[in-house]
Amino acid sequence: MDLVAPGAHDLVVEIGPGEGALTGELARRAGRVVALEVDPALVTRLRARLPRVEIVEADARRWGYASLAAPAGGRVLVVGNLPYSVGKPILMALVEARTAIDEMALMLQREVAERVAAPPGGKVYGSLSVLTQIYCDARVALRVPPGAFRPPPKVESAVLHLRVLRAPRVALADPQRFQAVVRAAFGQRRKMLANALAAGLGVSLEAARRAATTAGVEPGRRAETLTILEFAELARRL
Repeated sequence: MDLVAPGAHDLVVEIGPGEGALTGELARRAGRVVALEVDPALVTRLRARLPRVEIVEADARRWGYASLAAPAGGRVLVVGNLPYSVGKPILMALVEARTAIDEMALMLQREVAERVAAPPGGKVYGSLSVLTQIYCDARVALRVPPGAFRPPPKVESAVLHLRVLRAPRVALADPQRFQAVVRAAFGQRRKMLANALAAGLGVSLEAARRAATTAGVEPGRRAETLTILEFAELARRL
């Protein structure tokens, strides 16, 4: 919670409050707290225990984050311990609603958090890295061992700290095309870039090679070696 340091003017959205261990502390610090919980029984208990908190029964993958509005002089912050099984869809929903959010601190499976924050050139760098980092500064702030939970899970967790950029890291003429190109490039990441793009986008191999070359990218490279800037230029050429 100290990563985002909620204050009296801030609106905090908590995803998955559970029994409310963090929720009460958030309510003491923040001006307004909205907690999203999918379990109806937990919703009932939380509403009885924390009357100052807006407890919303909702699926965090589909809740309307884009409708959030920052209070006067404050920020919109999102915190939460994301369920491993739906962590990535929730993260993508938050990134999609980025214009309504200032900062996030999210606990995820360690491998997912490291993938989001990964720089180019490694095996963990992928579409999740690019599609998050084009809009956010991302870092793994804290690793959490299984023993921190009861019962302990079989995997390690990590807290991902995201700061939403005021503008995309690279100007995008067509964000949907950019997303499609990135996903196609990593869809068959063991293939050379041109081959992966041709297969993923349904274009000819020659067209994929030509686009890469004119973008200043060697068609024989692998997707994990490309920077965000190179992906943006590639999308513009395709």
